[in-house]
Amino acid sequence: MPKIYLSFVWHMHQPFYKDLVSGEYRLPWTRMHALKDYYGMVKVLEDFPQVHQTFNLVPSMLVQLDEYARGVAVDPFLRCANKDTGSLSDEEREFILRYFFQANVQKMIYRYPRYAELYEAFLAADENPQRAMRTFNNAAIRDLQVLSQLAWFDEEFLENDPVIRQLVEQARDYSAQDQAQLAAKQLEKLGMVAGVYREFAAKQQIEISATPFYHPILPLVCDTQIAETAHPYVPLPPRFQYPGDARIQLERARDYMTKEFGAAPAGLWPSEGSVSDEALSLAADTGFKWFATDNGVLARTIHHPGTPEVTYRPYLWHRDGRRMHGLFRDHTLSDLIGFVYSRMGAKQAADHFLNSIRANCAPILKSGRDALVPVILDGENAWEYFDLSGRPFLRELYSRISNDPNMEALTVSEGIAKVPAEKIDHIFPASWINSNFDIWIGAEEDNKAWEYLLRARETYDRVKDSVRPEQRELAFEELLIAEGSDWNWWYGPEHSSANRPDFDRLYREHLANVYRALELNPPEELSRPILRVDVKANHHTPRGPIQPKIDGEVSSYFEWMGAGTYSIDQRQGAMHGQRFLIQELHYGSDGAWLFLRIDFVKGSDETLRAAELRLQFHDTEVTVPLSASFESAPHDSRHIQASFGHIFEMRISQRSLGAATPIRFQVSVWKAGLPLDALPQQGTLELQSHDLNEWLG
Repeated sequence: MPKIYLSFVWHMHQPFYKDLVSGEYRLPWTRMHALKDYYGMVKVLEDFPQVHQTFNLVPSMLVQLDEYARGVAVDPFLRCANKDTGSLSDEEREFILRYFFQANVQKMIYRYPRYAELYEAFLAADENPQRAMRTFNNAAIRDLQVLSQLAWFDEEFLENDPVIRQLVEQARDYSAQDQAQLAAKQLEKLGMVAGVYREFAAKQQIEISATPFYHPILPLVCDTQIAETAHPYVPLPPRFQYPGDARIQLERARDYMTKEFGAAPAGLWPSEGSVSDEALSLAADTGFKWFATDNGVLARTIHHPGTPEVTYRPYLWHRDGRRMHGLFRDHTLSDLIGFVYSRMGAKQAADHFLNSIRANCAPILKSGRDALVPVILDGENAWEYFDLSGRPFLRELYSRISNDPNMEALTVSEGIAKVPAEKIDHIFPASWINSNFDIWIGAEEDNKAWEYLLRARETYDRVKDSVRPEQRELAFEELLIAEGSDWNWWYGPEHSSANRPDFDRLYREHLANVYRALELNPPEELSRPILRVDVKANHHTPRGPIQPKIDGEVSSYFEWMGAGTYSIDQRQGAMHGQRFLIQELHYGSDGAWLFLRIDFVKGSDETLRAAELRLQFHDTEVTVPLSASFESAPHDSRHIQASFGHIFEMRISQRSLGAATPIRFQVSVWKAGLPLDALPQQGTLELQSHDLNEWLG
């Protein structure tokens, strides 16, 4: 009987945060995710021995993890978390307040009542660290030092380590001894991560695959001009063409993984699923046996929609005497785990996932062949949005798979051995995102980053033989780091993070270190941010009074002319695929009424059903249901009027908002008690009183 084989590939990766010259780790996320995800994602399989999976580990992430585990890695976040509260400088206290609330608010901060209490106190200080310092005494700071670290501990540690469990139960009023205990536990748990992968690989329940050492986009390192194939006429920087570097990134990854785990990895998840014939040729020459990418790439390769019938099987790429098996992930199923199931119950989500697979596979099984279903996604960032780090969902999922006689979860190598492959003689050059390379090249910031990299690379070639071997080695290492994909992930218009300036600074420092290692002064351009795009670039303040008709329709082209506009910042975070609801906000006044118009993203009608709009003013919150009818809303219609048709329109009596000027406000969409979107994402918009006076004479 034909059977369904599932191949899960969990990709574990963080950028290389270490500055090789100073030795300092600039951001803490490798450490945080090692505490929270890397160990438990494997350990949970202990209860499901029939479930086999593949874990893709990036070597540069493992290098960082090893240094943390040995206690030699230092980052300012860890230093501030472990330092005795009484000896903190004002600068360090401000740093703690600025950065120690960087965690998922609903699932991580509010899980711990005292952490939530501190967060609300920070909000009350308008998220201003200097203002918050007036109200956060030593006890509050120490509780924040402890809880901001405790919130990142894996469920396995929270449940089974008595010291950590006691710290959770204590809840507040932590001592210096508690702080020291937690610091020691961090080192202990970080030291357990690599071992659990070796253990499960040894008993063949997991397969370990790899990514090129510093996570470069291989096709672009080979030749940036390849981006034109997927996106004709895309603006490109001067040509960067160093296939030798790409080969080194592959060889070093394979050598490192062999040393760490005792066997060479058969599989390759090329960074961001980025493939080209040249990149696969290098991978095959290096010794890799299989690769994986997205079924959008498959669709462009075989000129056929990436339906289950073509996606649920392995392929055999062969070209110029080289060959590699390939899997093309089911984009939809993978994104359901990454972005949707966190908002569902564990049982409901597991049922939906497996029922979707069964429905997709039914025609394949009926035709008499087995189905190999590739589910490939980020193995860490998604769990911040799930209850209990997603462990209830995974347990429900793995339990159902284990109990289904027609379904089996296999490693990629096991799956390839089970299901015959379809041959392909080329691969379309693209990444998993939109089947092109636009995230990493083409935008002004991206292209400038590539220009700077090219100049540093050419400088290295020109002067490398004039410096000592150790300097030459350091310069080249910094170049390989700068070739990583993570820097350009944050350049360009697509992604947003409070740490974007940190990534920009670290990228430029890596390039500056190339010049320093070569005994040259870094060019002045590296002292200035590459970042150019800012949220405020999409903000235009009101230019005159307005009096639009509140009917939920664009009744006249002129009725909102003169209004202020605030367009959505469509950047996303560490995971690509976040959904936005608010496309654009228009606002203005006639002196008596504040007028608001919201244009929602097309296709969001179903999401907005039964949702509500909240307007937060200085000391007033107004809630309005997002429905065509406003009569049921608990507001006095003499002060508020709203209508939702093709657009949402609303007016609010300024007198009802009190005498505060300027009028400051934020708009957010809520559903079932959860915020779905907001404008602006942080801070407020304001309507200045002097503007109104000037307009109205």
